[in-house]
Amino acid sequence: MSISFLKNLKVPHVYALLTGVILFCSVMTYLVPAGEYQREERTAAGLTRTMVVPGTYEQLDKNFSFKGLFLGDKVEEKASPVSFLQFLSAIPRGLEKTADIIFFIFVIGGVLNIIQSTGAITAGIQSLLRRFSNSGPLLTVILMVVISIGSSTLGMGEEFIPLVPLFLYVADELGYDRVYGLAIVILAADVGFAAATTNPFTVQIAQGIAEVPIGSGLAFRLIFYSVCMVFTIGYILRYGAKIKKDPTKSLVYGDHFELANFDKTQQAFTGRHKMILLSFVLIFAGIVYAVQEMGWWLAEMSGGFILIGIVAGLIGGLSASNTAKSFVKGTEEMIVAALVVGFAKGIQVVLVDGQIMDTLIFGAASMLEGFPKIVAAEGMLIFQSFLNFFIPSGSGQAATTMPLMAPLSDVLGLERQTAVFAFTCGDGFSNTIIPTSGVLMAMLALAKISYEKWLKFMFPLFCILMTISAVFLAIGVMMGF
Repeated sequence: MSISFLKNLKVPHVYALLTGVILFCSVMTYLVPAGEYQREERTAAGLTRTMVVPGTYEQLDKNFSFKGLFLGDKVEEKASPVSFLQFLSAIPRGLEKTADIIFFIFVIGGVLNIIQSTGAITAGIQSLLRRFSNSGPLLTVILMVVISIGSSTLGMGEEFIPLVPLFLYVADELGYDRVYGLAIVILAADVGFAAATTNPFTVQIAQGIAEVPIGSGLAFRLIFYSVCMVFTIGYILRYGAKIKKDPTKSLVYGDHFELANFDKTQQAFTGRHKMILLSFVLIFAGIVYAVQEMGWWLAEMSGGFILIGIVAGLIGGLSASNTAKSFVKGTEEMIVAALVVGFAKGIQVVLVDGQIMDTLIFGAASMLEGFPKIVAAEGMLIFQSFLNFFIPSGSGQAATTMPLMAPLSDVLGLERQTAVFAFTCGDGFSNTIIPTSGVLMAMLALAKISYEKWLKFMFPLFCILMTISAVFLAIGVMMGF
């Protein structure tokens, strides 16, 4: 599929791009009417969230002043557009609000570099590549299915960011390019996340808010997940076969890239390497269990990963100083990727400051009331995809929109499960293309693939996945799903 308007697309550095979006949203707070919903704390799927109260939207008058333009000027019961100072501080405030995610990324990067310093990762990958040396497509399928299952069932996403260099190495050894290597991990993760089977951060929270049984509709979503993965894997394998036949077809052809952390010298996969990787798997399994059953979150998860690093250093025979040096080096390589998350959060910060976020939500909900069932359901899908540009957080978007979409589905004669499905698809698949997705931009930064090149690769598949979503959504409406 050829998308002509993408051929000459040029996108600036990710930080410049996100800063530009923050500036645009800041200007919009002067033009878009302000308003707000009342909010209350509710618990859904075991998590307490601040959620909007349907039917409470009120438009607010704006307070314009010379002081407000530069420094901000708060007036009670009025909305104040974003000041120049608020625009400048949006990024630091975004970094502050996402500090837990940012430091989690730093910790994982540092720990994985400790494991890499022991040689266990390289030796393990080389052993895997020797076994599948003539079966690159089969290895691709296996890796993508495993990653997508973890993402679809457990909501894994940020955890895969530091793994990008590993998949670039795999792709290189199999004779593919960096786009192929990145696609293996990011598309498996994003498609699995979107086709949420038991994803606790999207479908379970959304079902809890919508007051439908947690885990209901699983068979429908399993079929949807399978169809999406078949099309996604087929798309990637087709691209891989094309560039193997003609390397000039690669989107990064002639763009030299060296993986500095990987010594391509063949290494034996020793018993010590196996013990390191086994300890990683066992401790990681314990972390996953604790997240599901004991309420662990990013701080506790980071502690678990630090334990992985300590154990790997001890088994690998690294001194305390060398273990620490490896950790620091790993965190250094995550700087660009981690800080992207905070930059992206700055967009939501200014929309909330200017009090226009609720106006966007109210306008979309009001518009959908006048359409037939299937059209309204598809409108929900489009709206959730659009809103994800501004709220690229599954749980955050669920808490913001589901309290409105669920009762709206009642008014439209739709099942609430339909609203949940529209939300998970709209929130999930758009993560593969929106420049405000911290995970996407972080992975692109690690892979040193420009956003425009990724968009040229991804946009046709995004259209396919959204079409599949629309078809399943229509089927769900007709079935009373």
